Amino acid sequence: MKRRTAAVLTTVLAVAAASTAAFFALPASAETATFAVQSSWNNGYQAQVTVNNNTSSQITTWKVELTLPAGTTITQSWNAAQAASGNTYTFTPVNWNATIAAGASTSFGFIVNGTGRPTSCLVNGQACTGTTNPSPSPSTSVSTSTPPTTGTPVQVNGQLRVCGTKLCNEHGQAVQLKGMSTHGIQWFPNCYTDASLDVLANEWSADLFRISMYVQEQGYETDPAGFTTRVNNLVEEATERGMYALIDFHILTPGDPAFNLERAKTFFAQVSARHANKKNVIYEIANEPNGVSWAQIKNYADQVIPVIRANDPDGVVIVGTRGWSSLGVSEGSNSSEIVNNPVSASNVMYAFHYYAASHKDNYRAEVERAAASLPLFVTEFGTVTYTGDGAVDVASSNAWFDLLDRLKIGYANWTYSDASEGSAAFRPGTCNAGSFAGTGSLTESGALLRNRIRA
Repeated sequence: MKRRTAAVLTTVLAVAAASTAAFFALPASAETATFAVQSSWNNGYQAQVTVNNNTSSQITTWKVELTLPAGTTITQSWNAAQAASGNTYTFTPVNWNATIAAGASTSFGFIVNGTGRPTSCLVNGQACTGTTNPSPSPSTSVSTSTPPTTGTPVQVNGQLRVCGTKLCNEHGQAVQLKGMSTHGIQWFPNCYTDASLDVLANEWSADLFRISMYVQEQGYETDPAGFTTRVNNLVEEATERGMYALIDFHILTPGDPAFNLERAKTFFAQVSARHANKKNVIYEIANEPNGVSWAQIKNYADQVIPVIRANDPDGVVIVGTRGWSSLGVSEGSNSSEIVNNPVSASNVMYAFHYYAASHKDNYRAEVERAAASLPLFVTEFGTVTYTGDGAVDVASSNAWFDLLDRLKIGYANWTYSDASEGSAAFRPGTCNAGSFAGTGSLTESGALLRNRIRA
């Protein structure tokens, strides 16, 4: 908050109806690979290659070489080291997936700019046979995965991933998460009880619960073990209710994330190890950097993200942006500096924050422009001024909601609390009273958010 005091797989999952798979067959008892398009958009797609060890003993390394047609390029990849020579892309393992046991498999994914499919493949230096995009054979079938139509947000969407400029579910469909953020968890513990979280999940129909852990301001630095436990417990509460949990490392003052670099490494090593097997955890590694360059923020991110990836290779990571996560606008810059120098990792999104009564048309214009190139997530916003207080600006708030809905950008509102400020969802005293259901205890901001999230 801007507080100024404050495997060959028998079945290859291909999601969109237009998805195609290519099977590259080697002789029997050798390594094989499958290629599957998981989701696609106007001029690009996300794909996955699965390497399967059909031999009777383990292999200790692997290499996949894919050649793409001219004009089609791979822009990012994950779960593999990538190198390129002309139109040929070579993928080798990262340290944790080099060894494949007999009969086992591993996979990696990538984002492609262009629509061309691979024209050739090598697995461990041996020429592959077959052609791209053949009709499925008896040994390789392609199915379309349809998500459930009922259930909790996590039951419906599963493990999220970044695909192009969107956040996508495990079925390859773009999703927009909507939810609420805690205030500082050191200040309003009675706001985050079983009763309040039941209301958020069931009555508000929220997809997302952001857990805001301040580092300074009586936060993490005063009791690292205690605050880590608080965060872990709230992640478990969100998990029980089928909501996504966004872990917010809430740096604000000082604005240089490097000041908290070692704390961030320690904290994220611990929480990512604890929650690595969950499908619902998202990591926000720097709330609102300010007074520093994008290069400094990127340097911080490039050091913290590998700590998370060592435990949780699939979790989405959100990186704060310059100027209190305004994409630089609040400090006279814009998103071009990120587009030209993105974080050195995949499955990453970039944070944008706004307060509707303070940030209007020029901020909305920058989000519209940036969303064409960058995956964005509004991890914090308010219906009031940047102080977190003041009157609700209904017109600007609705303009923001309409924009985010159209662009399918997820959001978490500040705040699911009863703080004595205009941004709070509940009237003062609500949390101590313990009555959260219905609309009687809501502020104007809370009523607006409840309606938008439910819709």
